[in-house]
Amino acid sequence: MTMSEPTGNGKAHLLEVEAISKYYGNIVALKDISTYVNAGEVTCILGDNGAGKSSFIKILSGVHRADEGRVLIEGQEMHFASPRDARAQGIATVYQDLAMVPLMSIWRNFFLGAEPQKGVGPLRWFDSATAKRVVRQELRDMGIDIRDPDQPVGTLSGGERQSVAIARAVHFGARVLILDEPTSALGVKQAGVVLRYIVQARDRGVAVIFISHNPHHAYPVGDRFVILNRGRMLGSYAKTAITREELIRQMAGGAELDELQHELEQIVQE
Repeated sequence: MTMSEPTGNGKAHLLEVEAISKYYGNIVALKDISTYVNAGEVTCILGDNGAGKSSFIKILSGVHRADEGRVLIEGQEMHFASPRDARAQGIATVYQDLAMVPLMSIWRNFFLGAEPQKGVGPLRWFDSATAKRVVRQELRDMGIDIRDPDQPVGTLSGGERQSVAIARAVHFGARVLILDEPTSALGVKQAGVVLRYIVQARDRGVAVIFISHNPHHAYPVGDRFVILNRGRMLGSYAKTAITREELIRQMAGGAELDELQHELEQIVQE
């Protein structure tokens, strides 16, 4: 299947990019990147630092516009002038800093900027009872076990905070959920917590874009893998078409890695 072909059921892809490029002066951040994501799938965008992952995120989330190429939602070309435009199309991005206030409670962070209200006209106030009830239900539906929604977000582990951010995005109607290196600063156990909730979001019909430099985290949850290197796409693979070992090899540079190993063996023999 080429990038521009429809899905197997005849429908256009939920989100698709066609030959997008981004330049910063003479620096090529992205060059001719084409891929797609569909509902109920996890697409992993993999690459080391400087691969172009951040520029890719910023184009999809409306922070930057591509200098070349197209972004399509269900086959319709879109031009995002701001992150608000992307959110209006159901594209939600969870960045590494999570945009949370550590001293505020979980339920207040969950509704930050979109608080449910009671009353009419100027006599309106924050409906805290509804907010707490919704947060408990949403976290329960995602399988997230939070002891008390009144506790400050700063008391949660890194994995729990990521999980709350994922549940928040799903609650507010995300059709495409972009996760920016959600496991990069986490230990093994906490990374496992986040990966579990990525699968939960996928199983609820969300199209997940998992940005990572760690193939060990990406492979268990990914349905498709797109490998970037210095702004260019090295390959796009369905999970059935690539093993974990080959994915690691592709990210590590393949032939370059073999050459380095050969050089090191020569040095040891000398």
